[in-house]
Amino acid sequence: MFTGLIREIADCKVQNDKLAINAKYKPSIGDSIAVNGVCLSVVRIYGTGFEVELSHESKNIIALENYNGKVHIEPAMKLSDRVEGHILQGHIDTLGTIKKIEKRGANLDIYIKIQKEFIKFVIPKGSIAIDGISLTINDVFEDSFRLTIIPITVQNTLIKEYNVARRVNIETDMFARYIYHIFKKDKTLSWDEVDKINAIF
Repeated sequence: MFTGLIREIADCKVQNDKLAINAKYKPSIGDSIAVNGVCLSVVRIYGTGFEVELSHESKNIIALENYNGKVHIEPAMKLSDRVEGHILQGHIDTLGTIKKIEKRGANLDIYIKIQKEFIKFVIPKGSIAIDGISLTINDVFEDSFRLTIIPITVQNTLIKEYNVARRVNIETDMFARYIYHIFKKDKTLSWDEVDKINAIF
């Protein structure tokens, strides 16, 4: 699990089925680390960084073009950590495309288009992860949504380098997905299912 608070901006290079990441952060073999929001396992440590495994499945769903250069990294959270963003799994649901970036005072408004089938998991004033960053949704439209990014987030993430047409990794809200999956079957809930919902929250 992750929180969507970026630990570091690191340098990354795609090497076949692995990512070579040069970073100040020093993980251990087997550790889980989110790279642009994707949960990956550390398989090798070297002097200036580490390598993570990149599966065929991951390659097919992520914005792979953004992995040769700077990336966001976040180690998996500990049970004792404060949750200051929101709970993330590091599982990318879909890709988004930046349609518009507007300067609004000190903030940035970013409009992102996604596949319509995922818009049901995007909730006004709810949470979403963009390239591993925990953000709050302001407006939701038919196939897109609007985020307002405050200066400290712009300064400490790669958002400052984003431009129109860039593809980004998107993880929708885990709780929205679970609740939709439970209720979409149009049936009476059992007490076991009620207990599962309570356990989520």
